[in-house]
Amino acid sequence: MPITLRDLARTLALPVLAGDVSKPVGWVHGTELADPTPFLEGGELLLTTGLSTVGDDYVRRLVGAGVVGLGFGTGLGHDSVPPALVAAAGQAGLGLVEVPREVPFIAISKAVSKALAADEYAALTRTSEAQRALTRAAVRTGVAGVVRRLGQWVDGWVVLLDAAGLPVHEHNSRQVPDLSAGLARLRTAGGLASAAFETGGRHVFLQALGSRARGVLAVGTRDPLDAADLSVVNTAASLLTLALARNDAVDAAHRELRSNQFLLLLNGIPVDGLPERFRVFLAEEPPDSGFWAEHDGRVVVLAQDFDGVASSEVDVRSVARGYREARQARKAGVRTFEDLAGRLPVPEGFAQALLRPLDAQTRETVRIWLAHHGSWDPAAAELEIHRHTLRNRIRRAEQALGRSLGSPGVRAELWLALHREGQ
Repeated sequence: MPITLRDLARTLALPVLAGDVSKPVGWVHGTELADPTPFLEGGELLLTTGLSTVGDDYVRRLVGAGVVGLGFGTGLGHDSVPPALVAAAGQAGLGLVEVPREVPFIAISKAVSKALAADEYAALTRTSEAQRALTRAAVRTGVAGVVRRLGQWVDGWVVLLDAAGLPVHEHNSRQVPDLSAGLARLRTAGGLASAAFETGGRHVFLQALGSRARGVLAVGTRDPLDAADLSVVNTAASLLTLALARNDAVDAAHRELRSNQFLLLLNGIPVDGLPERFRVFLAEEPPDSGFWAEHDGRVVVLAQDFDGVASSEVDVRSVARGYREARQARKAGVRTFEDLAGRLPVPEGFAQALLRPLDAQTRETVRIWLAHHGSWDPAAAELEIHRHTLRNRIRRAEQALGRSLGSPGVRAELWLALHREGQ
């Protein structure tokens, strides 16, 4: 914690005579110049014995240069601090302390130097601890853990934004103001990697993560970030950049694996993890879970239900058929392959002529059996009959029609006829 003029006066028993003594002392400088301001940077405690004239103008120059305090040495040129100087310092708000002869100026310099060194060591230790904590978070909990740990460390809000400026991970997100203007400034700044501004009563710092396509780290705090906090934020940004790069590599490997698995399925080679029956969907976006792959520039989802253009039901050995059906359905502008039946041209009287030999029960049995692609168990379950009863009904249908339902062509004709009859 920075040492203030009040702390220094208390430590060295220096009488406080006037002004504001609460400001932190950044350095100590001794001078007898009538105008030392050209040699000052601001934040100094100036020490003098008053060999030069010290009055209103002198005090105003010091305040204008950012001097935080004046230590006036007594017992040499002056037995006491001139009352005019005390009055001027009080009026200007410049902290003024008396430095008796028994307190050498070097003691003040050493006390401030020791305090500054302690502050620097504390900042270095704090930064090192923060970097270790962030690294542990990155290893244990990934990107989300780094964002959360950084927010706890800087005592503010932290948001990780993607390339589009949308939040991906957040900490204390209820406090986040509109960042669009700051993000626009970052994008149009010609290679600028970071930006700092104040909005909504908060100091905001934006840090691009490597290539800007990876996103932006946004941090908001009550006070501006000091050098130590900026170092911590930069460490977090580096860890996030590495983590996102690793995630991208893992995602790419998973996409390639799924694509290769889908190629196996297209060639009739089963893969694990799929349900017994499912549909092939052509979708706009992949699901959060389940099997999906990218193929020929399309997102293909294998599921029992999903939002997309769907094939009829298939199994792991008939995915190629399902993929063809889904493409045909999309080309025809329908949601499912079954909907195509109503779009195909059917001659007048076709359905009535084909189905005439079948009674109502047999027609319904054939319709449900075809809907399950000739699978006996699911069709029998829907009809609530034994599979042997189902087989007998299908056999009677074949006898009545004089045709085998094992033929794909016959099945297609019956499906069209039954669909047309139901319209």
